[in-house]
This record gives sequence, C-alpha cells and structure tokens, in this order.
Amino acid sequence: MTHVLEPVPAPSRLAGRREWAALAVLILAVVLLSVDSTVLGLAVPALTAALQPSAGELLWIADVYSFALAGLLVLMGGLADRFGRKRVLLIGTAAFGAASALAAFATDPMTLVVARAAQGAAGATLMPSTLSLIRNLFPDARQRTRAIALWSAGASGGAVLGPLVGGVLLEHFWWGSVFLINVPITAVLLVAGWFLLPESRNPRPGRLDAIGAAQSIAAILAVVYAVKEVVGHGPTAAAATAALVGVVTAVLFVRRQRRVPEPLVDIGLFANRAFSGALASQLIALIALTGLLFFFSQYLQLVRGHSPLEAGLRELPLMLAALAVVVLVGPLVVRLGLGRAIGLGLGVAGLGLLALAGAESLSGYAWLAGALVVIGLGFGVAFTLSTDAAVSAVEPHRAGTASALSETSYELGAALGVALLGSLQTVLYRADLPEHLGGGAVRESLARASEALGDGAALDLARESFTWAMQVTAVAAAVMLALAAATAWRVIPSTRARPSSHG
Repeated sequence: MTHVLEPVPAPSRLAGRREWAALAVLILAVVLLSVDSTVLGLAVPALTAALQPSAGELLWIADVYSFALAGLLVLMGGLADRFGRKRVLLIGTAAFGAASALAAFATDPMTLVVARAAQGAAGATLMPSTLSLIRNLFPDARQRTRAIALWSAGASGGAVLGPLVGGVLLEHFWWGSVFLINVPITAVLLVAGWFLLPESRNPRPGRLDAIGAAQSIAAILAVVYAVKEVVGHGPTAAAATAALVGVVTAVLFVRRQRRVPEPLVDIGLFANRAFSGALASQLIALIALTGLLFFFSQYLQLVRGHSPLEAGLRELPLMLAALAVVVLVGPLVVRLGLGRAIGLGLGVAGLGLLALAGAESLSGYAWLAGALVVIGLGFGVAFTLSTDAAVSAVEPHRAGTASALSETSYELGAALGVALLGSLQTVLYRADLPEHLGGGAVRESLARASEALGDGAALDLARESFTWAMQVTAVAAAVMLALAAATAWRVIPSTRARPSSHG
C-alpha cells in the first residue's frame, strides 16, 4: 500500500502530534469497515435462527454490503473531493452508525438486507476520504509512507479482529450485537473527527457522473440477482431478464465512460495489460477467498460444533499468517519481481485451499490450522503487492484513479465471492441431500436444518452434504486461484527494481 498516493511536491512541513492523532481517527474508520466485512459469517447461525431467511436472502444479507461499497466507492470519492473530505467522512460515519442500529434490531430478512446496503453506501464515503485526508495531513513523503503503512495495517488488523469481536459478542449477546457495537465506535469517530481532522477539497473538481454510477450499480446487481434466482428457482424468465438487463447496462456504462469528458472510470487504463492483469488476478483471488470463508465459519459451528468464540479463534491462523507475511514481501519481490511474487502467492493459496478441502473430512483441528496458515501466507503476499502492481503499471498522474479502481476490485471480488461460490455451495448442498431430507427448511441452509432436525442421524446426513459441498467449492476456488496465479505470472511485469517511468 506504500505507493497508493502520489508524493506532494516540495514538502518541508513535518506532521506533529495533532496530525498523528488525526491519523488514529482515520485508522479507526478503516478498522470499523474491515471488522464489519468479516464479522457477519460468525453470526449466520444465530441470525438464521432468529429471522429464518431463505438461502437467497442469506446470500443478499452477506454480500449486499460489499456490492454497495464497491459500486459507490469512486462516486463517493468524487463527492468528497467536491464537498469536503472531512464533511463527507463525518456524514458517512453518522449514516454508518444509523444503518448499523437498523441492522441490529432488524426483525425480518429484508430489513436486514436494506440495512446492510445502507452500511455499504455509508462505508463507501469513508475509504476514499481517509486516503485523501492522509495526503493532506502528511506532506512529507517519508512520514506519509509511514502513515499509509499504519492505515493499511489497520485495514488488515480489522479483518483479524472481526472473528474475535464477533465471537466474544455472540458468546454473551444476541446476533444483533455484532452490528450494534458499531454505534459507540461511530460516536467516538464523530467527536474525534470533528475536532482533529482538517477540512480539504479539490479546488478543481470534475463533474460527477451520477448516471454512470447508477449504470454500474444496476449492471452488477442485475447479474447477481440473475445468479441467485437460478440458485433459488432454476433458470426462470426472471433470471434471464435480469441477466440481459445486467449485460446491456454494462455495455451502456462502458460506452458512456468512453464518451463523457470526465468519466467515472478511466476505461483507457484497461488497455494497459499489466494494470488489467493486476486487477483481474486480485478480483479472482477475492472471489475465491471470501466465497469459501463465508461458509467456513458456519462449518466450524454447525458441523464441528464450536461456539462462535471458538470458531473465531480457530479462524485466526489465516488472518495472522496474512499479517505476518509482510516481513517476507520485500525479499520476495527482490528475488522474483512483482508479477511472479503475486503469482507465487496465489498459487500457494490455491494449494492451501486444496489442503483445506481434504482437512474438512479429518478429525481434529491441526490439519485445518495448517491449511489456513498456507492460505493466509499465499493471500498475504498477493494482496500486499496487488495494489502496488496496479498503481505502478500506470503513469504517475493516474495513480489516484488506479488506486480507486483497485479498491473497487477488492470490494467487488468480496461481494462476487459470496454471490458466485456461495450460490455454488448452496446448489451442491441441496443436490447431495438425501431425497427424504430435501424439502422445506432443511433445503434452505444447514442452519435451518439444524433447527428443524435436532440432533440425530438425519442432521448428520445434512452435515455430510454441507461438508461435501464445501469441499467441492474449495476445489473450484483453488482452480480459480490457479487461473489468477497464471495471469499474474504472465501479465504483471516482474522487473525487480521499480521502473523510473510508467507506461
């Protein structure tokens, strides 16, 4: 993440205590977003028992947050540039707290879907504002590099904290507590941000392409709806219509971005094979990781019988390995170059997924933990370097746009992972259920089956079907990672020293 922002010319002023205190506020904001992206998986069994969502509704609850965040990230960055980064950040923080309260006290699945979408929309105001404010707080290049490294560590650390925070809360409170905890944190952010953050804006903001933003969101949601409709009800007319609408809207979006003078997305960047390769490998990797891990939390609780806290602790090896790999990244890039290092990381993560598929049939935890460490090491290398690869592939003056597209790719991959691999897992689970178990609540999800069947031979059969579906999904995810690894290895440049010019 150290190359996300372009150096500000001729800095002489060094940041003082107030600026570093302001950085702490910005880091808290990204920690909040990261925790919220990983905490939900642990709460699925409990919220399923309370709200009784269908399989399709459960997938929407899981991924509409990331879809809204990804779809609005670039637009909200433009709003922050125009109306003031501090103002947009504080408004977004207040909205995030309100949406979290709505989610915590939701009494039906659709209310929770709406609340999660509102959380994602509000979250989209936080990410670009924090990076822009860091640029203004730290004009000295060396201090800014350190500040961005701390910001990046906060984002990674939040992902680690998510399962732990969720596990502790669910051990003592109801499922809504994983959302309600956001309210006091947003209150701290609002007060501290009001006093510590400086206001800044772009003196020459471009025109906002609201139509382009609406087209991009409509295209994504229409395609995802089509996928989930096929999962829930087969290849219906509604699914075909939604898929057609999504594809047509995507084509119109691309045409518009090529035509308008100030596009929401600089389509010309994708002509750069290195840039496209970096984003493609990042997107595929996120689909593979998040699609699998969403169900892994359920596997630990519903198949292995762990409490939410025990499940959260058992997921820690993956996140800790991903964090620890930071010390290996520098020497690895020097030895292999950027593209090969990313390819190697993705390949290692794919091997870890294959190991995880095998370990899910074995008793004990040691094999699962070993597989999680391998996955974490591989993904840690890939994700630490992927933003750098995307930004360093383009000219310096386009680095900000490249960074925003990289963040969008990250969030979109997280959402598509649950939508695509989550849907595959659901289809496989249903297909493997014995005929006498294949109806009603049992068919919707293993969480619903656990309530309907109670302990006994029938539930054991449902658990076996769920485990088998997870194993096949893990293999599919490993194949995707092999594709991403090959793309990164071949397309992303592997020069061992940073080039002096970009092209």
